[in-house]
Amino acid sequence: MTVQSPGFRSLQAERHDYRPAVEGTVPDWLSGTLVRNGPGRFEAGDQRVNHWFDGLAMLRRYSFENGTVRYSNRFLRTEAYDDAMAGELTGQFATDTRSGWQRLRDVVRSLGPPAPTDNANVHVARIDGRYVALTEAPRRVAFDPETLETRGEFSFDDDLTEHITAAHLVDDPHRDELVGFTTQFGRTHQYHIYRVPTGSDERERIASLDARPAYVHDCSVTEDHVVLVEPPLVLSVVRALSPLSQGPVDMLDWRPEEPTRVLVVDRETGELVSEQTVDAAFTFHHVNAYLDDGEVVLDLVEFPDGDIVGAMSMDALDGEGFPDVPDGRLVRYRIDPSADTVERSQLYDGGIELPRVPRDRVGRRHRYAYGQVTDRAGANGLVKVDCETGTAREWWEQSVYVEEPLPVQRPGGDAEDDGVVLAPALDAEKDRTTLLVFDAATLDVLARAPLPHAEPFGFHGRFFPEV
Repeated sequence: MTVQSPGFRSLQAERHDYRPAVEGTVPDWLSGTLVRNGPGRFEAGDQRVNHWFDGLAMLRRYSFENGTVRYSNRFLRTEAYDDAMAGELTGQFATDTRSGWQRLRDVVRSLGPPAPTDNANVHVARIDGRYVALTEAPRRVAFDPETLETRGEFSFDDDLTEHITAAHLVDDPHRDELVGFTTQFGRTHQYHIYRVPTGSDERERIASLDARPAYVHDCSVTEDHVVLVEPPLVLSVVRALSPLSQGPVDMLDWRPEEPTRVLVVDRETGELVSEQTVDAAFTFHHVNAYLDDGEVVLDLVEFPDGDIVGAMSMDALDGEGFPDVPDGRLVRYRIDPSADTVERSQLYDGGIELPRVPRDRVGRRHRYAYGQVTDRAGANGLVKVDCETGTAREWWEQSVYVEEPLPVQRPGGDAEDDGVVLAPALDAEKDRTTLLVFDAATLDVLARAPLPHAEPFGFHGRFFPEV
């Protein structure tokens, strides 16, 4: 029998408004709700999904008020969820339990690729006053931020074509808009970059760019630009039509002989102001971007190739201990549109993933990047990298696996690191997840809120002060 790590083991229980006994002190000023998204269940009947990305979406809610914490978790009620409850796993990133001939029949009947999944398990956003769960398939699911109950499918009120879409929407508080992109397949493949103004459910096209197309997971903004990084992990539409395809993962084709493209677009005019290339590398997540004396500075987490995607298959993740996956490196791209140059340098020697900056630094100069340390034996820690000095402060404990850290600044504070960092952390030995509240300046643990169970490792979340 295959051994399953607690981080990749299904969680059946749903809890509402659980009030953990807090150890330490949660600052009184911390008011609002962190909503995180990620896989919560990895089986349907006796079938286990093929990839971490394919677990059923489960929302997790951590609410703060007057020094107290309340916790809830709930699965999204979707078509994918109903299928799984009926014992069938279909149409995921790397999992499809239909036979090859069944898939071929469905492709022929629809005269195209199968319908995209509504298993929105990657991220969350607030769009036109509604709270929405997101994934890279072009289907979005609304939910109630208080109860986490599913509120049906969310659709934008526009006709922007999308076959794959961004699960990461950049929330720019300085311009009161979300920025994202979609990928359209056709005779000429394209990336459509768009904005969504606060209070609107209509995407406004910023630009459409010719695409390779590639697996692009994230983007960044400066005051004046949108930045896409297109790695040579190419999406093959022909592979998607194969009756043997298990999903989008089988479309991926790593081409190391081709470069990574760095695309910089003017946010107002849609003009492609810079198109540079660097040696082949892959990235999931950007840290942030900003302008510096006419140059665009972009920080991101870079992998040497696309093997990281396959390294997160369940075959690779299941087993004793924590899986040995490739480490990402924190890298800075300095792009000079006027000189048509790009320089690349490494900011931090350790492995890092799931990077974040405080919300008010989005699109503006940042000094600190918070992330998950990934190259520790028997643990994943928290790191705060000083991107100006190249120094770093780390926190970690044996057998504890920290998830995506989210910095929240103290209202009225002046310093970038005046606030807290929120991060769930799984203690593999105790088989329990604890929400950790760190001092953002020192990484000292201010409070621990033990949850009633071990949560499977999730992906991303946002802090909503209004909830």
